[in-house]
Amino acid sequence: MYLFKPVQCLWKESRKFPWPVCCPSQMSEGQYFPFFFHKSYDFISSRGPREVPHTQSHRVLIPQGSPKEPEKAPMTVIYDNNTSPMSVTTSVGIRSGDGGSDNEESEPMTTIPLTQGSGGVGGGGGGRRKKESTAQYNNEREMCLQYFEKWSEQDQLEFMEHLLSRMCHYQHGHINAFLKPMLQRDFITLLPKKGLDHVAEKILGYLDAKSLREAELVCKEWHRVIADGLLWKKLIERKVRTDPLWRGLSERKGWGMYLFKPRPGEQHPGHSYYRKLYPKIIQDIQTIENNWRMGRHNLQRINCRSENSKGVYCLQYDDQKIVSGLRDNTIKIWDRTSLQCYKVRGVLTGHTGSVLCLQYDERVIISGSSDSTVRVWDVNTGEMTNTLIHHCEAVLHLRFNNGMMVTCSKDRSIAVWDMVSPAEINLRRVLVGHRAAVNVVDFDEKYIVSASGDRTIKVWSTGTCEFVRTLNGHKRGIACLQYRDRLVVSGSSDNTIRLWDIECGACLRILEGHEELVRCIRFDNKRIVSGAYDGKIKVWDLQAALDLRVPAGTLCLRTLVGEHSGRVFRLQFDEFQIVSSSHDDTILIWDFLNCSPPEASGITSARGGSPTGDRS
Repeated sequence: MYLFKPVQCLWKESRKFPWPVCCPSQMSEGQYFPFFFHKSYDFISSRGPREVPHTQSHRVLIPQGSPKEPEKAPMTVIYDNNTSPMSVTTSVGIRSGDGGSDNEESEPMTTIPLTQGSGGVGGGGGGRRKKESTAQYNNEREMCLQYFEKWSEQDQLEFMEHLLSRMCHYQHGHINAFLKPMLQRDFITLLPKKGLDHVAEKILGYLDAKSLREAELVCKEWHRVIADGLLWKKLIERKVRTDPLWRGLSERKGWGMYLFKPRPGEQHPGHSYYRKLYPKIIQDIQTIENNWRMGRHNLQRINCRSENSKGVYCLQYDDQKIVSGLRDNTIKIWDRTSLQCYKVRGVLTGHTGSVLCLQYDERVIISGSSDSTVRVWDVNTGEMTNTLIHHCEAVLHLRFNNGMMVTCSKDRSIAVWDMVSPAEINLRRVLVGHRAAVNVVDFDEKYIVSASGDRTIKVWSTGTCEFVRTLNGHKRGIACLQYRDRLVVSGSSDNTIRLWDIECGACLRILEGHEELVRCIRFDNKRIVSGAYDGKIKVWDLQAALDLRVPAGTLCLRTLVGEHSGRVFRLQFDEFQIVSSSHDDTILIWDFLNCSPPEASGITSARGGSPTGDRS
């Protein structure tokens, strides 16, 4: 590498500087100049004396404002070992004669990048003219080539290594420039000629959309490989497999039927269809994101028409149905298309108190009630298959997954259950530690997380059911939370939302904006959605909330108001919609994919009635 800290150069042989081509008077200030030492000189650096062989190439830096006489010009000598040019900031002086100093110490010099090109080492000499070849040289060259061709490949390589080791740096630059195009191979074009089209397609199949667009423009053969391999189709399929937003769009927009393997008798469109489809998908995704941020949505309303007591305490939905738990002790199942309650198995009765919580999968619906029981229902027939009696007061929340269920109650306890089958659910452990009603639980394979009216969040080990830690910070009781990976998001009757790191117990951020108790909260990778007793639903930017540099006042993207006339009890959302339920006995579907114009949607800002929404 270059050494950048020379102190002096001592020329022992002569007071004259060995300029081989021109003298300093012909050079500009701050210019680099390549030269060779004709003999070995002592090179005194900050690391001690070194002998510089005359076979190495060097450069001289004439600093700005220097005298043109070589005896008086402070300079930098840079010797290289075949590395790239770099910048130098140093000062150096020349001592003429044997140890005597004819000049003052040099002044500091400005940093000047060592670039390849005209006049630089390694750039091929720039404007250097090629000399006429002599007859002797031509004859000797032909003889060398004849000898070279007679040798074996190994001997040729060995000879070239010796030859290269005797060359200087700028000659290496010439050779490098000569070899580069020889070493390049257009393998995408060459592979199909060898019958390896599938290998070329496989390689280009790893590209993202931007790179694939650029690859199409390389040449006709690359474009042909991309088209014949249907690589845009494969890119879309890869997105659909891995991204729920793409998967949802494929189902809702209908183009998913043209992906993956066609059904018998069907034929998929050609390359151009998928090439045009991709930017349309990107535009749809951008539109959905803008609708979330601007609050543009299409609203659908389900009136539950409860006969006695009104209110929808809990819900869960999919593309076909919405399952809701009501204050009138029933579970009602609604058709997503007609928004009507199913006539068959549409109303599940059996609880003797309000249905406060529920969850379903492809086999069962499990519900908890103020009658202190947990009931299991067949999701297809609506038949009640099991009743669990353990808690002595209202069952406030429950979660189940992978053969395990956790329930919590107003009796301050948490019950952990093993689910062998819908008919066989056994109590494993009871967790005690909260000093007030346990309002909500969540869990994964590592932790069980519970929140209580005692203002605390407690963390328990899923495997051993042992207590791990307590998260303290809320000023009043905690009504809701969600836990995923390391993040816990909780809502409280202190009107705030808090973000926690479950591993260290630290509160990462406090979100303020609701005017009453935060009753329900959900989050995904992009956003947090919260509902409160003030009747408002707020959408927050999760990624910005996790960045402490972002001001707190910019975290609420939108506030959706004016549609629920009562407290918001429960909500869920995905990439396209929010589904919420309320004390007003309604279920609302806020659709951000198929939205109406901005002025028609119910969006109000905190400043009073503006249809542009709330960012506070």
